[in-house]
Amino acid sequence: MSKDKIYIFDTTLRDGEQVPGCKLNHRQKLIVAKELERLGVDVLEAGFPISSPGDFQAVALICKEIKEPIICALSRAVRKDIASAAKALEHAVRPRIHTGLGTSELHIKHKFKSTQEKIKEHAVDAVKYAKQFVEDVEFYAEDAGRTDNVYLAEVIESVIHAGATVVNIPDTTGYCLPEEYGAKIAYLKEHVSNIDKAIISCHCHNDLGLASANSIAAVQHGARQVEATINGIGERAGNTALEEVVMILNQRFGDRYSTGIQTKQLNEVSRLVSDSMCMPVQANKAIVGENAFAHSSGIHQDGVLKHRANYEIIDPAIVGVNKSSIILTARSGRAALAYRAKEIGFELGKDQLDIAYNSFIQIADKQKEVNNADLNTMLAKHFTITI
Repeated sequence: MSKDKIYIFDTTLRDGEQVPGCKLNHRQKLIVAKELERLGVDVLEAGFPISSPGDFQAVALICKEIKEPIICALSRAVRKDIASAAKALEHAVRPRIHTGLGTSELHIKHKFKSTQEKIKEHAVDAVKYAKQFVEDVEFYAEDAGRTDNVYLAEVIESVIHAGATVVNIPDTTGYCLPEEYGAKIAYLKEHVSNIDKAIISCHCHNDLGLASANSIAAVQHGARQVEATINGIGERAGNTALEEVVMILNQRFGDRYSTGIQTKQLNEVSRLVSDSMCMPVQANKAIVGENAFAHSSGIHQDGVLKHRANYEIIDPAIVGVNKSSIILTARSGRAALAYRAKEIGFELGKDQLDIAYNSFIQIADKQKEVNNADLNTMLAKHFTITI
């Protein structure tokens, strides 16, 4: 059975960079862009050109240096924004303009002080104008998560008719539950007559911790592009984490979908983005966190040492981690102690292990973790290196 291609749209350099303190200079942006190209992203959203001269220049530079992915520039549904995006994209091999505006009642009434009909006309005009510059135009219906489905379908049908090649259905505020968001995508698939002429894209925020789950629900109901950031960085609580959604698709839906992402590079790219943007990755972050493949409970350690799959659903090597970590704490058992002792040169028999464990547990009760230096000092008092 052939697999459906899921396009990975990376917005680390646009939505991710909107986080306070995460601003990158041109050189840093280009370094990250090159790593994202190597990672295999299909679309790279390089920035928001109208927002500042620096952002314009960074997008233009990336267009000159990056050749494989589509290079996308964001704009509001404003002609000067669109023209600026087009100018910044002049040297892109595969340019895309990403334009749009809010479609929810909240946005229409309180942000634009407009009407549904005028907003729809505005959306169509923006797409038609962008189409004068590039063939590939993505339209975003901001706050689609809280937009009435009937009206949303009308807008989407209109912008596809105007020339949109991708239609982005953002859960801008991270409000939707997975079943709600999936149903919204399904509604569009069923009620937009020309939906087959465009790719449906999902762009989910993580305000309720559901960004990755919502993105997967969208794919299951017909979305074929996922917009995400490395480490899930982004405004407020962040965006869909690229590494999470890619690995969910690989591990749980590998027979149905393919992404083309070089997963062995995920850990390296995560570290680069974290260091460049001064945004530490939380230790328990899925896939790329320091503890994602670390085991400190004796029961878990014994199980994973006997067979990795007992407590790991992903082989660490698949995401670029050398191996699982066996962390020695007061909750560790003899199996973990013997394993770590062997790593530093002590092959312990059963009686020796009993002696070593009694000493180990006394140390472990006094500190959070027993490292190799502690272990070596302790074992050297009793035994000699045998490896």
